[in-house]
Amino acid sequence: MESFNFNTRTQIVFGSGVLERVGSIAESFGGHRILVISDAGVVAAGHPARVTSSIEMCGLDAHLFMDVAQNPTTQHVDAAFAFAEPLEVDLIVAIGGGSAIDCAKGVNFLLTNGGEMADYWGTNKAKKPMLPLIAIPTTAGTGSEAQSFALISNAKTHRKMACGDPKAAPVVALLDPDLTLTQPATVTALTGIDAIAHALETWVSSRRNPISQLYSRESWKLLSSNFPKVLENPSGLEARSAMLLGAHYAGVAIENSMLGAAHSCANPLTSHYDISHGAAVGLMLPAVIRFNAAEVSQLYSELSPHQTGPNQLAEYVEQLMGDADLPLRLCDHGVDQKALPDLAREASLEWTANFNPRPVSAKELLEIYECVS
Repeated sequence: MESFNFNTRTQIVFGSGVLERVGSIAESFGGHRILVISDAGVVAAGHPARVTSSIEMCGLDAHLFMDVAQNPTTQHVDAAFAFAEPLEVDLIVAIGGGSAIDCAKGVNFLLTNGGEMADYWGTNKAKKPMLPLIAIPTTAGTGSEAQSFALISNAKTHRKMACGDPKAAPVVALLDPDLTLTQPATVTALTGIDAIAHALETWVSSRRNPISQLYSRESWKLLSSNFPKVLENPSGLEARSAMLLGAHYAGVAIENSMLGAAHSCANPLTSHYDISHGAAVGLMLPAVIRFNAAEVSQLYSELSPHQTGPNQLAEYVEQLMGDADLPLRLCDHGVDQKALPDLAREASLEWTANFNPRPVSAKELLEIYECVS
């Protein structure tokens, strides 16, 4: 076996109703002035109000920032920083999807280390300690609560910047499946497909290791069997619980094995065509599976229905996309064939392209785009 390094930096608190413990957990980490980051949709669902109530019941101050949008940009991070800096906060709570959690990580960089978000593009750029972050996902998708990376788009260039540092990882992930019951059907579908892509890409990535694959496999088992159930019965708490835990396991796998070409191809689609991340990565994933089959056929076969082969796995992903009423062609999103070479060049610069099990350049990525045009 090859040598490897595996890290878990985040305490997991899982179960129905654990949201009520956020105040006491914040207090245990020395928090007094708490920045709570969320978005308008989650605020409307009432979850941040429960967070601030729990914090205030412990005698702590809570300050809510809710101006976070899907696919957060440097503008959102800068606005949150301007809100938080005068408050001299000493702990951050993020409640929402990956956008709120990523924005919270971004703010943490600026509050503790100064500068601007672009200064932290890459890894290990923060030189000073960072504030404790408690992450509370309300979607079963990104797994950001298990990761030390913030994905923040540059508001001017639209490039997604992966800003990673071990100090940015949440100290606690509160996984309360009750919160996912309020997800709109579209959000359930998009985040579920995203999590499924995470499980499959981490399973075969060039940085995979025996422990990351334990998480990838268990994630796939939970997600693939429960995704159709939550689409059919959104109020089923057992399936919702499995999806939330499966998405978290995939996040742990990402932290240790990274992703691949499906995410590399998805990011330019999100940046230039405003296609939601889940739709974009799900759209690209079957073609990437077929492309990678020449390199990792056996691995894909292990996860395919009845262990039949990579093509059957790709077909199953397409079936799940159909169940979620998500398009399977780029043209359905208004992507012109003439744009594909530029998209491929941009995708080749994405960091995740480096970890695809079969090497890719702009040439190969163009071929993958063309398969779904």
